[in-house]
Amino acid sequence: MTVARLTRRAVIATVSLAAGAAFAAGTLMSAALAQPLEKATVGVLALSSSGPIFIAKAKGYFEKEGLDVELKMFTSAQQVPVAVTSGDVDFGVTGLTAGFYNLASKGAVTIIAAQSRDEPGFPLSAYLATNAAYDAGLKAPADLKGKRVAITTVGSTFHYMIGLLAQKHGFTVKDVTMVPLQDVPKMVAAFKGGQVDAIIAPSTVSRQLVADGAGKMLGWVGDETPWQLGALFTAPKTMKDRRPLVEKFVRAYKTALAEYHAAFNGKDAAGNLVKGPGYDELLTIIAEATKQKPDIAAAGLPYVDPQARLLVDDVINQVKFWQSEGQVDKALDPKSVMDLSIAGQ
Repeated sequence: MTVARLTRRAVIATVSLAAGAAFAAGTLMSAALAQPLEKATVGVLALSSSGPIFIAKAKGYFEKEGLDVELKMFTSAQQVPVAVTSGDVDFGVTGLTAGFYNLASKGAVTIIAAQSRDEPGFPLSAYLATNAAYDAGLKAPADLKGKRVAITTVGSTFHYMIGLLAQKHGFTVKDVTMVPLQDVPKMVAAFKGGQVDAIIAPSTVSRQLVADGAGKMLGWVGDETPWQLGALFTAPKTMKDRRPLVEKFVRAYKTALAEYHAAFNGKDAAGNLVKGPGYDELLTIIAEATKQKPDIAAAGLPYVDPQARLLVDDVINQVKFWQSEGQVDKALDPKSVMDLSIAGQ
């Protein structure tokens, strides 16, 4: 009888202890979940190339890493690294320009992961000729030597695309008359008005120009000269002083990159792009963020590496090109503009 009572008491005590431990664990977990999210800001452009950032925000991937990320929208690529330099944003994701590398040469920004790139088989940036220039013999990208080509600004991504084309076909940028017009709408107006012979334009713009009969498509930059168009970057000081924050941000970003890649970058046996898992959901997120109709947003979806891997050799080439153009300090070591340790490259 006594043994039975002791056994019952032991069981009750054990159950009580277990319940107490479970309660305590639950309380600790609730307290952990109740911790305020760490705030961070990222500068982006309202373009499909920023899609993985929009996805990470909309699907709560940043929150799962304990981050409250605010998106700050900018209208030009150069504004973003300037905002990182000033501390207005913690991270930036956009196209790489001479201005970016100038800031990198001063130790103000560093690349930590890849964004979009011009890749074979992915229509992102196109070469177009006016009808008059086409009829006069401008039939292929290599024929841009000696022609007038509209760009946004000297030092822009368009400038580098011309530089890459020149490197491939044995001429120099000086053999092309670049006409800086500040923005894409002005480039389009000059193209339609016959003030230039050619233009390099985003896929949505180039397709519309061809559909309107304003010019002829010569090819895609990704097929002609693949390159690393954009990157995710931050300040070296942020990498040093807030590395756990950067690690959390990059993890969420890579989750979204992989999802984006699976949805938009798949191809069938014939090499045609096919819709992958979550295509419609993710396209809706990007269309809403860029304020475009889904079909327009879909036409400009770029290639992204699912693991955020950077085309390091091209980044090195970019720095050397801008140095040769007198746009970036020749003392800059190209490898010093990258810190890919967190991205795992």
